[in-house]
Parts: sequence; structure tokens; C-alpha cells
Amino acid sequence: MRLPLTLALAGTLLAQAPSKSPPSKTPPAPAPAEEVPAPITVDVDVVSILASVRNKHGGLVANLEKNDFTILEDGKPQVIKYFTRETDLPLTIGLLVDVSRSQENLIGIERDAASQFFSKVLRKKDEAFLISFGEEAELLQDYTGSARLLEAALKQLRVSSGVTGLHPGPVPGAGDPRGTVLYDAIYLAASEKLKTEVGRKVIVVITDGVDQGSRLTRGQAIEAAQKADAVIYSIDYEDPTFYSHFGGFGGNGEGELRRMSDESGGRVYKVDRKHPLDQVFQELQEEMRSQYAIGYTPTNDTKDGTYRRLEIRLASKDLKAQARKGYFAIKPESR
Repeated sequence: MRLPLTLALAGTLLAQAPSKSPPSKTPPAPAPAEEVPAPITVDVDVVSILASVRNKHGGLVANLEKNDFTILEDGKPQVIKYFTRETDLPLTIGLLVDVSRSQENLIGIERDAASQFFSKVLRKKDEAFLISFGEEAELLQDYTGSARLLEAALKQLRVSSGVTGLHPGPVPGAGDPRGTVLYDAIYLAASEKLKTEVGRKVIVVITDGVDQGSRLTRGQAIEAAQKADAVIYSIDYEDPTFYSHFGGFGGNGEGELRRMSDESGGRVYKVDRKHPLDQVFQELQEEMRSQYAIGYTPTNDTKDGTYRRLEIRLASKDLKAQARKGYFAIKPESR
């Protein structure tokens, strides 16, 4: 299923993608708004946070207790309502793979490593979907808990070379070069695939971090992830042979990836000779299984659409928490 990326269609790009529920012969009537599973950003009583904790050497710490954490919203302490070190919440993973020309020599390695990752990380009730993106985004596999189906979808990865954007209808900037619609792909994964899901939601994006031709901005991609309560893990994978044709300078996209990951509570993994992709996937698997699930009822219960800053403080100064930086208190009518 090929997904044209334009602002005019941003709200319906994935509308025809199959849902998690089995299809029926008679299309069901639209569910009332109150029956739609809501992410934490929409008219809820409890704010949920997934946090990873590392020591000063960068190692994961998984033996902390509730009293080791202090949560602040806009600088005001909050009372932790629930806390668990090992959550059984379902895990939904959106894997986004850059198939632009700059990644051509890496696709085979990405395919093999991702197949191993899915076979190891997916457990009962977990699901994943696969999107490739280059000059456009393509949904290669919708929600599934089958590592076999995901492996088959990974075999469909193919290079999508950059061309000038040609789109039906009057689209502003339609003649701009398009080659790597990174921000559009993240926005779609968050707003169209993950926003109404429950449990833990993760976007894993493999790319060199260079965006060319997205209709949406980096800020809009970050906001979509925050509103979907989705964590962005970026795998910075760059082909030096490709950039050798441009004077040896790399894509320099790590800063863009770090901004998106930091704001959503994820991190950036850098792939190089000493840190191969299969090792990165192993570390990512360990992190996703070593998170603390924390929830609180905000003292400010006004749903005014504003952005609330979150901060996690730990009892030990030698430890550092990794979690999203905030959430949007969306008005009920914004459903």
C-alpha cells in the first residue's frame, strides 16, 4: 500500500490500512468518540510515563523503587499513583526504514538485523508494523504479532530514489525535491497508526537523519509523537561511501534525530564499525524491557490544550532518567 504524503491528505493517509480487528462483511458504524481508546494526551485523569534509568557509566538500572522517583509537572511535584518496574503492558512497535538513495548499500544489513530483532522482541500481545520511506512512505506490513510476516515484509524493502515531487492537485511546494520524507513518515506512524493504541508505543527509525521533501516539519513530527504517547528511538545509520561523492561529508542528521528522540523519551543509537546494527538492536531490546511505568493524576486538571513540561528527579545524583519531556493537555472537543 503506497502512501502519498501531502498536507491535504495527512489526516487520511492510512485510513485504508487494515486494522487490528478482523474484517467484517458489514462495515461497523463509527464508534462514539468516548469509546475510542484515548492516548494520555486526550481528556484523561492519569498521565503515564515510561522511563529508563542509567548510571553514570551508561548502564541500565532496573532495581529502583517508587520512592526513588519524583515527578514534576511544570515544576510542581506530583503524587505518583502507580509504579512498576516490569510492565506487562502490550508493546506496539512501528519500524520505519529509510530506503532513499543514500541508504542503498545498507538495506540488506537492515533487513537481516530487523528480522532478528522482531523474532526476539515480540511477545504475546505485542504487535508491530513496518513502513519504508524515501520519496514517499509505504506501509509494507500493518499490525501483526507474527515475526514471520514482518520478515516477509522486510524482503520488500527497495530503494526509493529522489525525484522532484509530482502530486495530484494543487499542493504547495509540489515542485520541491523529494528524496527522504523522514518527518512525514514519523508523523504518519504516530498520528495515524499509534495515537489510538494503548500500552507502550515505540517508533524505531533507521536513517541517516537527513530529511528532503517532507511536507511537515520536525516540530510537527515531535508533537505527533508526544500526542500519541510514542517514544522515538533513532538508529543513526550512515553509508560513508555514498557521502564520499560529496567531499566525504556525512549527512549530519544526528542532531535532528537527537532532538526528536530526546523530546519523546527515546535515544539515538549510532551505528559504526565498533557498534554494528545487530548490536544496536540487542541494546534497544534490552532497554524496552527495562522500563519503569509511572502514572500520576495531575494537580492541574484543566484541558486547555497547553503543553505541560515533565521532569523526573531521582534520589541518587549518579543516576539519570530518560523519559519524554512533556505532554499536551488536549481539550475534550479535540478528539
